[in-house]
Amino acid sequence: MRPSPAGRRLTDAELAARIAEGAGRLLLGVRHGDLLTRRALGDAGDTLANAWIHAVLHAHRPSDAIISEESPEDVDRLTASRVWIIDPLDGTSHYASGSPEWAVHVALTVDGQPTACAVALPDTDELFRTDTVEPPTGPLTGFIATPHYVNYDISWAASKLNLQYLPIGSAGAKAMAVVRGDADAYVHTGGQYEWDNCAPVGVARAAGLHCSRVDGSPLVYNRRSIYLPDFVICRQEIADDLLAAL
Repeated sequence: MRPSPAGRRLTDAELAARIAEGAGRLLLGVRHGDLLTRRALGDAGDTLANAWIHAVLHAHRPSDAIISEESPEDVDRLTASRVWIIDPLDGTSHYASGSPEWAVHVALTVDGQPTACAVALPDTDELFRTDTVEPPTGPLTGFIATPHYVNYDISWAASKLNLQYLPIGSAGAKAMAVVRGDADAYVHTGGQYEWDNCAPVGVARAAGLHCSRVDGSPLVYNRRSIYLPDFVICRQEIADDLLAAL
């Protein structure tokens, strides 16, 4: 991370972006020389990135709570207003296999809503952050970002809206395909945890995209159960039709 000007406290958005970028660089370094492969590579990447992110947050935001995929639950987060929700390595299997379809998720939530968020796609040198992201431009693409296995719900919605499949690996990579404008929607009905989608949802909202549960209800984070059954990220132009199909 580049040093901040002397005496200036980083904004939450700046901190989220620098953490996502820095963790991504660390993860690229863990791949160095192919000295680790497969599960050993994934485990090392998860562990190192998680430890570094926690150290940075404790140094810069010591009073904030943290939810991370790679750490034991901190019960204090249930009474905290400010909670960072982190996925140090989204798409570990893709990362370990050499695929570029993995991400780093960093999200600050305030009273259950994502505020300052960043998603890094290190292999493609992309960083999406809530304070600089812009809405996707151009016409609708006709694509829905999907996993490589498409379930019934996604197949039904895609058929109703005449959307073609765009198979992409990790949750962050799929969500950023919509933010980038490569796809019109990302639908997930198979269940995820909050760290899988909080930062992508925060960035997508900042880009003017529709984000909700599949029944149209709001997404709320830092709940007692951090399991989230479903969600939708899509262009506003198709939101009503997509929700109706789902």
